[in-house]
Amino acid sequence: VMKDIVVDTIQLGIAKEAGCDGVVLMASVLGEKLEMFLNQCSIMGLEAIVEVHTPNEVEAAIEMLVTYFLVTNFDRITGEYHPGQAEMLAGMFPGTGPLITIATGGIESPEDARRLLRAGYDGVVVGKAVMGSSMAPDFVAMVRDRALLPAQVGDLGVDDLDIETADLEELIRQQNEDFETSIQDE
Repeated sequence: VMKDIVVDTIQLGIAKEAGCDGVVLMASVLGEKLEMFLNQCSIMGLEAIVEVHTPNEVEAAIEMLVTYFLVTNFDRITGEYHPGQAEMLAGMFPGTGPLITIATGGIESPEDARRLLRAGYDGVVVGKAVMGSSMAPDFVAMVRDRALLPAQVGDLGVDDLDIETADLEELIRQQNEDFETSIQDE
């Protein structure tokens, strides 16, 4: 994934040529041009991860049918850090559908990451404050914690079960089939 600050469509071509599967598009930087960049990514076969920081950016990206969100605690325009911003925005994402939400910015402890995962994020990005430090093993252990199953699985009543990946995939497949059947019945 190319994480440069994308401001010109030529950068999308450079990313594709370099073998990237996706790019990060900052809603605050692209503003009204975001939708055009999303369309260009689609045409080029690039996945787009949209970085958002404000409720307005989240709403606009959802309206543009964005599926990959990087929710940051940093305001890219002012450079200011707003602890708790990602946690505050967590409730804005629809509970169903193919959305992937990842929180980032100032995550310095396993507790920070755990709080964001419990708020509903699918993942977290940790930075220099953690990687290479003595806390890195704690983060790895926390990520492997079965109590923090993705929200999609939490509705299946398997929160405390020790399940294997194949079992998990079967539960999700069955849930999807049940949902499709209920729609067809209506």
